[in-house]
Amino acid sequence: MMMEEFEVNASEFLPLREVVYMTLRKAILTEKLRPGERLMENTIAQKLGVSRTPVREAIRMLGDEGLVDLIPRRGAQVAQISLQELKDVLEIRKSLEVLATERACEIMDEEEMYALRRAEERFDTAVRGGDPTELAEADVAFHDVIYTAAGNRRLLSILSNLREQMYRFRLEYLKQPDTLANLVEEHRAIVGAVEKRDAEAAKALIIAHIDNQKTGISRMLAGKEA
Repeated sequence: MMMEEFEVNASEFLPLREVVYMTLRKAILTEKLRPGERLMENTIAQKLGVSRTPVREAIRMLGDEGLVDLIPRRGAQVAQISLQELKDVLEIRKSLEVLATERACEIMDEEEMYALRRAEERFDTAVRGGDPTELAEADVAFHDVIYTAAGNRRLLSILSNLREQMYRFRLEYLKQPDTLANLVEEHRAIVGAVEKRDAEAAKALIIAHIDNQKTGISRMLAGKEA
């Protein structure tokens, strides 16, 4: 178990189970806790300096979210990254991101447009740097500008949740060198369409962008299962 690589970040404003939950969730999403790894309540509690109760509650919350499998008589383990999970998440993300992109094209102001261009430049710089974590953060930041510019708080909340569920997939996708040049071009094309307020072109580009991600990660997952 790779418990030595992370620690709990205590907060006086949150219940302890929430703090433990967020700590474990981040470790899973960044693969410090890897798919298939068992989650031993005693070990986690000792590492984080808490009792078993908040750990048990946090693991149950992660199970509800699908990040942890709760197996009778065997305990809990980090959920495997599955092709079906990928398809489910991307199907929802595509529909909602198309909606966000359409709204952003209609109402995005100049400050938000500038932020989108800067986010696209940040991703381009991250590609040259080659750090997968920075690439993932830059990719998230790019899409977050569009989500926020859509001006719908409920939509932003749902997409933010999906973004977290996609993090493991996103990291794997960004580790594939042949995808990076394509992603730079896709982001650049999306920015161009949004700047022109061409909603139909921007939506088509978003659909292709997500479909390409689905194809790339599906191929990666198929290779792991072979």
